[in-house]
Amino acid sequence: MNYCFYLCNRFHKRYCKASLFVFTGILLGNQLQAQTVKLSDLSAFNAPASSWKLAGNVFADLQQNGVLKLSSGTGILVNSPDKKNPGKDLLTLTQHGDADLEFDYLLAKGANSGVYLQGRYEVQLLDSWGVVKTSAADNGGIYERWNEAKPEGQQGFDGHAPRQNVSKAPGLWQHIKISFRAPRFDAGGNKVDNAKILQVELNKIIVQENVELSGPTRGAIGTNEVATGPLRFQGDHGAIAIRNLSVKNYNKALPELENLSYEVYKGIYNTEPDYAKLPPEAKGTSTNLTTNLNNLEGEFALRYKGTLRVKEAGEYTFNMTAPGGNGSIKVNSKVIAPLNAWSVKGASNLPAGDFPIEIYYAKTADWAKPALMLTIAGPGIREFLISDQNVSSADVVDPILINATDNVVHRAFIDLPGSGRVTHAVSVGSPEQLHYTYDLDNGSVVQLWRGGFLDATPMWHERGDGSSKATGSIQYLGKPGLAINKLATPQTSWMADTLGSGFKPKGYILDANGRPAFRYMVYGSLVNDASAVMANGEGLHREITVEGNQTELFIRIAQAKNIEDLQNGLYLIDDKSYYIRLDDPKAKPVIRDSNGQKEFLLPVQGKVGYSILY
Repeated sequence: MNYCFYLCNRFHKRYCKASLFVFTGILLGNQLQAQTVKLSDLSAFNAPASSWKLAGNVFADLQQNGVLKLSSGTGILVNSPDKKNPGKDLLTLTQHGDADLEFDYLLAKGANSGVYLQGRYEVQLLDSWGVVKTSAADNGGIYERWNEAKPEGQQGFDGHAPRQNVSKAPGLWQHIKISFRAPRFDAGGNKVDNAKILQVELNKIIVQENVELSGPTRGAIGTNEVATGPLRFQGDHGAIAIRNLSVKNYNKALPELENLSYEVYKGIYNTEPDYAKLPPEAKGTSTNLTTNLNNLEGEFALRYKGTLRVKEAGEYTFNMTAPGGNGSIKVNSKVIAPLNAWSVKGASNLPAGDFPIEIYYAKTADWAKPALMLTIAGPGIREFLISDQNVSSADVVDPILINATDNVVHRAFIDLPGSGRVTHAVSVGSPEQLHYTYDLDNGSVVQLWRGGFLDATPMWHERGDGSSKATGSIQYLGKPGLAINKLATPQTSWMADTLGSGFKPKGYILDANGRPAFRYMVYGSLVNDASAVMANGEGLHREITVEGNQTELFIRIAQAKNIEDLQNGLYLIDDKSYYIRLDDPKAKPVIRDSNGQKEFLLPVQGKVGYSILY
């Protein structure tokens, strides 16, 4: 074997094998155009109750349960039930079967709502801010079924708690994606396969995956199951706002592979062989596309030929894994996915009909396991595995996770999107499941997140690259930069680096609970920067103390697209992504424009404190 090629394959294995998995038929976002539900009026819904209104903006009250404050306009769907108007569920006029659902939502304090697929299977939308131990009733949970005939305390069953709690505070926009597969029925109308929640992604974290639904959940519009049904939003339990609602329907017939034959060629093939000059070692026919064949020991090339039956005209995408080697795909005698190592991708516009297809896979690394897998997606067709479902790469790295069952301090590189690598980062975890990363080079908090703590696999697996990554839902706090700066006027530009500031890290000290206080010198003064997770994990409280009588010092605590002043020291940051609450409600921050964004600056004299509510 060529040694350079071997090392290349080893390198690729290390960084790519986590993407080699057994497909479950999930693709939240292929080329199928989503149908946006227009919220300029309520015409998309069936007889909406008066509790449902349209608004241009909406705010929650962190002090009162069930309160949403609206401003006039459209684009946001709001339900505001109260004692006089208890509210009703809202159903769409359109019906869906297999579908991907996606929307933003914002909850009032203490609110309880939910979205029902086909009006029957509920994914819970709940104010679960700060909950540590989740249940099926929490945000992102699949609500339980119910049987009144069972003994007290046992009526509820078959509910599914979210894997972790990544819920935001009331009044903040949350984002959810749900991939749903409808139940299947035979020609006589008998159910032959249960409905499934293929995936729930909440605030960019997968909290449910491949959950089979044995029947409708509690509160369904009917105990019967159907091929299609309406979307339903719960309207009689709590105040909720919804925007950017879209649905992708998957209702077209799947392509099929027929008349498959194969040929096996022994040896290492970095390019496709000349078949006219090379007789195969083995050949035969197969009922499916698979590497579960005889004569596939060692290195080899495998060529499949067959017929692709397309039932719906449109653009089709093909994704094939070729672990430990390379592959290519031809459709209708044209190369749509040229020869490539490991991951083979291509697309083709095809009319309905039968087309010759050729699939080539060469395993060139002796250590790799044969694992040819091919998925197809198309118009009205969710990406699905068309090859053998019993073939698995089975070489996925077992992740090295660090849990924060107590206060934890961990040093590792941290990568921030668009900002590069923080090389002197300290990540601090808490049992309240709210964590943050501190940049020792600038004296700033650069991110915080809810849910799991850290995935240290990139740091420790094989040779490692020194980095770790958050495993929960992350809120980035702006590009890394000097936290405290001296400004001649409130409009003086913020320094891009620490030059001229005399910045010098002094490490950190731990308090009795194992929480760090970071220390550094800047402009000749010693700074003590201590952060602590608030009660019930509601946010992060930060207190900065500067020794001496320095003047003209400011701390930059946020960079954002927009900042909304809610009065009394409370601010909404970056389109309701998180709150800033000042310890001193009479403090006068500087909110200014800078490079197309807003900067939130706070004068520092002696001691200053604030909280990030998330």
